[in-house]
Amino acid sequence: MDGIDGIEGSGEHIPIGGTYGGPLRTRLDALRELVGLSSTRVESHTLAEAGRVLDEASARQRLSSRHTVVALAGATGSGKSTLFNALAQVPLSETGLRRPTTAAPIACSWSEGSAGLLDRLAIPSRLRRRPLAGGSEEMSGLVLVDLPDHDSAMVRHREQVDRVLALVDAVIWVVDPEKYADAALHERYLRPLAGHAEVTFVVLNQIDRLPGEAADQVLDDLRRLLDEDGMALGEHGEPGATVLALSALTGEGVGELREVIGTFVQERTAPARRLSADVDAAAAGLRSAYVAEGRTGLGERTRDDFAARLAEAVGAKAAGDTAEREWRRHAIRACGTPWLRLWRWYERSRTPGSGLPLAVTPVEEELTARQRVEQAVRTVADEAAAGLPAPWAQAVREAAVRGAGGLPEALDELAVREAAATAKRPLRPAWWPAAVLAQMSMTLLQVYGGLWLVGQIIGVLEPGLVVPALLMVAGIVGGPLVEWACTAAVRGPARRYGQDARRRLREAAAGCGRAMVLDPVAGELMRYREVREQYATVAGKAGGGGRR
Repeated sequence: MDGIDGIEGSGEHIPIGGTYGGPLRTRLDALRELVGLSSTRVESHTLAEAGRVLDEASARQRLSSRHTVVALAGATGSGKSTLFNALAQVPLSETGLRRPTTAAPIACSWSEGSAGLLDRLAIPSRLRRRPLAGGSEEMSGLVLVDLPDHDSAMVRHREQVDRVLALVDAVIWVVDPEKYADAALHERYLRPLAGHAEVTFVVLNQIDRLPGEAADQVLDDLRRLLDEDGMALGEHGEPGATVLALSALTGEGVGELREVIGTFVQERTAPARRLSADVDAAAAGLRSAYVAEGRTGLGERTRDDFAARLAEAVGAKAAGDTAEREWRRHAIRACGTPWLRLWRWYERSRTPGSGLPLAVTPVEEELTARQRVEQAVRTVADEAAAGLPAPWAQAVREAAVRGAGGLPEALDELAVREAAATAKRPLRPAWWPAAVLAQMSMTLLQVYGGLWLVGQIIGVLEPGLVVPALLMVAGIVGGPLVEWACTAAVRGPARRYGQDARRRLREAAAGCGRAMVLDPVAGELMRYREVREQYATVAGKAGGGGRR
């Protein structure tokens, strides 16, 4: 993992991630983009930790990259102040039987240039120390902070511990044989910080109090507890927490700890490692807001079902049936015998308004249509939001509701326009003129035969009833036959005419619903996919070598 070199003393503000290399910089950029895209949809308290990580990344990168800040943390009586003095090789932190001994964080810097880091930790100048004779060369760059007891009876001491632990680059947890299994330590600190294993040291102090092989047994049990906490252990060359046993009082094991810390500090990767672990923790906390359960989106089936519901609400089937009946009625009327048309005209004239369709839709049907539209919108919104995290599911539903605000009225106007367009279309097939001509021929035969018979009756023409009678019978029978044939022949074109009217109204309703509801919903889903991709980048493990 690349470090954060070359920034101390520049005085120039560098954007977040500007000096972090490789995957870490990519993850920080993605996290910043993620927070920006989500600010209007995800609750601020959910994004608070991510914002804190970005702020700390920005603050840390402007400070010294040649220094590594390590905190000594532990419970009352664990001996961390004694260990602090042993590492500094000079009494710097007060030790004794009075508890709590350490009332405020005390810092020891092994090299110059750490003032900015200590200012960030709010450690006053009077509590800043230097080791004996400047300290050894292998510890150069170390800033060691002795914290108050994390289980102190004083609330302000515990608050200081929590504040400093959120800012340091690494932590040395000092435990003793009596409190190494303390639930407060594991549940409040070690378990929540399990993801920070690479910047964590766990030291079993006071092994001089354990007889024989008891120290190894306690150390093994401590490793077991850390494993149960989910903290990886840096054993067999694997990255993870370092677990050591020592006695700060007698000096046993202190040299090994100094060597391990010296190597760790000289690598100068602790700030980036700590920040990477913080990003991991922030990503884990944001998971429920960005990771969907199963497949999400608007499938073709969902779109088709929505279009079908809108078509039902706008009355596409009824409009198609009406158009089909109108086609058949018009065709039968045009192809019928003149005497039948005359009779129908007479019937209409006797009943004024009988041929006019009712244009007013009952209020009950209007309410039903509106309810159908609302139900269609709710259904498509629920299906589109299914499996989405709560913030994005809510955004999808709100987009659908906003888009559907004027949808019933738009569909009503659409139905009126389509009805008018359908009424203007020609209602006659290609064979219509031939059918009309045939019907006229049958009528002429009737008239001609009738006149012939009249002429014979009055004596104008020579007697002969067979031919004129046959002509009249042919016309009388042929007219209804032509009408019946036209009635049979018109079924197919009438059905296609109705289907075409139904299809055009359905497509128009689907287009209206797509523009007002589906497109806004699809826009929200697209924004979710964008933030989901950013979250995937944030949640990816940062590259680089681990601490050995």
